[in-house]
Amino acid sequence: MTKRYRTLFLTDRSPHHQEAARKAAPPALDLMIRRRPSHDELLALLPDVEILISERADTIDAPLLAAAPKLQLIQRLGSLTYDIDVAAAQAQGITVCYWPLRGCIMVAEHMVLQMLSLVKRLAEVKAVAETAADWGQTARRTDENTFAYNWSGRRAIEGIFGQRVGILGFGEIGVELARRLQPFAPATIFYHKRTRLPVTVEAALEVVYAAPDELIAQVDFLCLLLPYAAETDHFLNAARLATMKPGAFLVSCGSGSVIDEAALAAALRRGALGGAALDTFEWEPLQPNNPLLPLAQQPMMNVVLSPHTAAGAAQRKEERGRNSDFTNIERFLAGEPLRYMVACP
Repeated sequence: MTKRYRTLFLTDRSPHHQEAARKAAPPALDLMIRRRPSHDELLALLPDVEILISERADTIDAPLLAAAPKLQLIQRLGSLTYDIDVAAAQAQGITVCYWPLRGCIMVAEHMVLQMLSLVKRLAEVKAVAETAADWGQTARRTDENTFAYNWSGRRAIEGIFGQRVGILGFGEIGVELARRLQPFAPATIFYHKRTRLPVTVEAALEVVYAAPDELIAQVDFLCLLLPYAAETDHFLNAARLATMKPGAFLVSCGSGSVIDEAALAAALRRGALGGAALDTFEWEPLQPNNPLLPLAQQPMMNVVLSPHTAAGAAQRKEERGRNSDFTNIERFLAGEPLRYMVACP
């Protein structure tokens, strides 16, 4: 009889995502999934657990580890392990690994794309170039001394360098976004999440904590990654949009229902914002009556909409769903070397 490993999967994600994880899990796992369990509940579950999977952030301290004498592997889904007592795990002979999340990395990449598209006014300059108009100038063949820089007289084309960026909803995508923004040398990256990170993690990521309304009011780029909850429904409403800096940009890959789209469209029409790029919407698929749609169809409005594809559309079966989340678990079950280890016996 094939051995099955008693496995506890800790998550804060919805039943939809939990079911996807359950379907992707290897058959050798005797899987329990718990959403935000209490400390006491964990203490009761851990004595028989052999593999602990932690999705997003969970504090795994020495007392919890002491309650898990059979535990062999802690697999963090995500790149941060500051809230795992690695030293205690190593002393107990437990391997600890993290696992970069492909989908989160792709969303972070998409948000950089959104930011660059807006600040470089890509829709506008693309439309201008494609008109092939001479703008009152005589065309000449270019060489090292002959060229017609900005022949159409575009204005307000900037970059990320020296800008203030705010990431609202700083989960794994926000962490990956902060890392990818560092080479662009923004002036400051502000962040907000429900539980503030330790100062050592903030220093490593080069981010500064701010309350939500403080963050919104002072940034040049507002990167919205809030998940949906009753308290975030239409969180970015007309009142909060009115506090944004004149000419600031909004990019969003969080829940579509977090944004009051009518209020956003009104702010864009009156020129209060420099532009907006969204990958998610209150109603999906995108509806013909969405107030942002006519703005996106006017290149000069600097509105970029994409059809909820920021996390990619994988061609290979193993990259779809949540299969890749269990790659290291598969290696463990096969006795193969593990990747991204931070502690080993």
